[in-house]
Amino acid sequence: MNEFANGAHRVLIVDDHPIVREGLRQLIDQEDDLEICGEAADVKEAHAALQQTEPSVVVIDLSLRDSNGVDLVKAIRNKYGQLPVLVYSMHDESIYAERLLSAGANGYIMKEATADQLLAALRRVLAGELYVSEQVKTRMVERSAVGERRQSRDRTEGLSDRELEVLGLLGRGKTTRQVAESLNLSIKTVDSHRQRIKKKLGLQNSAQVTQFAIHRLLIGAQT
Repeated sequence: MNEFANGAHRVLIVDDHPIVREGLRQLIDQEDDLEICGEAADVKEAHAALQQTEPSVVVIDLSLRDSNGVDLVKAIRNKYGQLPVLVYSMHDESIYAERLLSAGANGYIMKEATADQLLAALRRVLAGELYVSEQVKTRMVERSAVGERRQSRDRTEGLSDRELEVLGLLGRGKTTRQVAESLNLSIKTVDSHRQRIKKKLGLQNSAQVTQFAIHRLLIGAQT
């Protein structure tokens, strides 16, 4: 595991918001066993920083200006093997956590978490363990116990990563234009995603898509 000369673990931050990166830097650099080795604002910068800084762990936002964190997690897992990846996101863990773990992430923590929780999550994934909240952990155990029968009830499992991302933003009350701006997509592309979501979920119109998204956000993955 890559470390600085002083024994601190090297942390690479990938987030397109400078204020978030600065906040993480101030928090992490206070710790004796952790130190920021680099920052990136998008996927291209992230790949360059991965080669240049050789981090011990990567902290990735789910929504990036040129792509999404899911794709980056998959790319890191394919190229860098067991390099720990912690997803640090504003998006509801009840919708995204298990999907990111399946993509290869070692942990998922929301940006509303406390500083102590974030540091604990970092140390957990550095130790080779998985990190999710107790709520997500409980649901994963329950799903495992009841098997595929219960899993098939989640109607969103057929959605692509991007479609799920669009659905999550719709559930937060964003308009098509706002979703497009958030994901750096055209309005036409978002409309296409919305149409595919509607078809896959068996819904009749765009209003029902929005209602479904809001309902899912409120009750989590038990839809």
